Amino acid sequence: MATTQPEVPEWETPTSPPKKSIFRKPVALQSFSLSKEEPGEDATTVKRTFSDHLPHGFAACFGRSRKQILLSLLALILLLILILGLGLGLGLSHKSKKPQNLPLPTNRGIFTGDLTFYSPGPGYGSCGYQNTSTESICAVSHLVFDAASTSSNSNNNPLCGKMIRITRYDATVGGNRSVDVEVVDRCVGCKATDLDLSLSMFTSLADESQGRVVGSWAWLD
Repeated sequence: MATTQPEVPEWETPTSPPKKSIFRKPVALQSFSLSKEEPGEDATTVKRTFSDHLPHGFAACFGRSRKQILLSLLALILLLILILGLGLGLGLSHKSKKPQNLPLPTNRGIFTGDLTFYSPGPGYGSCGYQNTSTESICAVSHLVFDAASTSSNSNNNPLCGKMIRITRYDATVGGNRSVDVEVVDRCVGCKATDLDLSLSMFTSLADESQGRVVGSWAWLD
């Protein structure tokens, strides 16, 4: 007796999933659609891409070419180098001009400044000398004194013991008066071209009641 195999209806026919092939072409990321197509739309239309999900700044960077990014970085580096160079140049020029503008012994010019007087002692001045108001002495500006310093010991300052000639026109005698003084101290309240004299030297150039006068001076050695 022959056996017959029952027929399986078409709608019950099992279907096996398609086998994956290693040669199958991968779908490009930029062409992947993240939303379903609306009726009537072309299925090949790309609605959203990977760059659409990035922040605005990153998207702008992806939109630029590598050459543009490199040129921008190079321009930024050159700008920073220029700023640093200008700052360094200005600092060096300021530092180099400062000693040249000060009335140091290396500058053989004639300087004009205020003349005042003080009472030295009791005790030692910045140069380590004990002096009195009757001596031919003076104190130079702290700006000049400090600029000439070569050590932390003020007694070793090269300006100590140097001689200065001071000249002032005196209208009462119709001529100039001059005195020679020795540097023995440092004047904190003096400007660069000011000198602070002993009382006897000040009264040789002006009346004590004037207190502050203008005079000219120069280094003798």
